[in-house]
Amino acid sequence: MSSTTPIQIIGTRKCSDTRKAVRFFQERGVQPHVMDLNDRPLARGELENIARSVGVEGLIDPESKEFERRGLAHMVYDPLEALTRHPLLLKTPVVRRGRQATLGLDPETWSRWLAE
Repeated sequence: MSSTTPIQIIGTRKCSDTRKAVRFFQERGVQPHVMDLNDRPLARGELENIARSVGVEGLIDPESKEFERRGLAHMVYDPLEALTRHPLLLKTPVVRRGRQATLGLDPETWSRWLAE
């Protein structure tokens, strides 16, 4: 992987999958830039960039506490609008490399990125 292509991990400190993603890269000598959604939510443009890479459908985590708290199971909503207002709905970790992104744990893709 080109040393000029940084890895960004978006999640929360409390998320075990986010911590696993950080550890995955650190164990391979890559120091990712970690962004905690509790400290800084994603801007609408950032969400749209991620959605272009992974699709809008999977952005919201229906298993999250925030999803239940917001009562979204029985509502019709715009995922990007919901995420703009409630960033903790995002399925984490989001791992970005340039214009590419993954949702959740995806060590196969990450390994492929590191091998390129």
